[in-house]
Amino acid sequence: MKVTKGKAAARKDKKEALKPVEDRRLGKRKAALKADKSTKKLAKKEKLAKKDPNKPKRPPSAFFVFLEEFRKVYKQEHPNVKAVSAVGKAGGEKWKSLSEADKAPYEAKAAKRKSDYEKLMAAYNKKQESMADDDEEESDRSKSEVNDEDEETGEEEEEDEDEDED
Repeated sequence: MKVTKGKAAARKDKKEALKPVEDRRLGKRKAALKADKSTKKLAKKEKLAKKDPNKPKRPPSAFFVFLEEFRKVYKQEHPNVKAVSAVGKAGGEKWKSLSEADKAPYEAKAAKRKSDYEKLMAAYNKKQESMADDDEEESDRSKSEVNDEDEETGEEEEEDEDEDED
């Protein structure tokens, strides 16, 4: 009598051969893989959550400056259209059809906003640096003060021990 493998066993062997080497480890389950992915997502969210609310927002590009004005005009012409995507698509088509001369005023406004942003960022960075320097000075002072206090108490304890021995 001939002993043959079942179809299920043959399929499993083929799947194992197709899997990368690191996935062939025994005991590794899909649930464990999903858990690893979720921890990575949490780590990314924590990184993103550390944004400073006082940091100046980046300036809009020339297209977005154009889009601000275009939205007002489009809403007046098409009051029934509520979809943001429709306004964006129409604005994109209009922007593409504009000549360089027509785009120039929007590019000038964007450049002015960018220069204002750079000034604000310079001030913000100076403030951040000064705050960081203050924190470092405080931590240095506290460390030295703590060390001084430890040394003083250590000397007093040694004197007490010397007196006890006599």
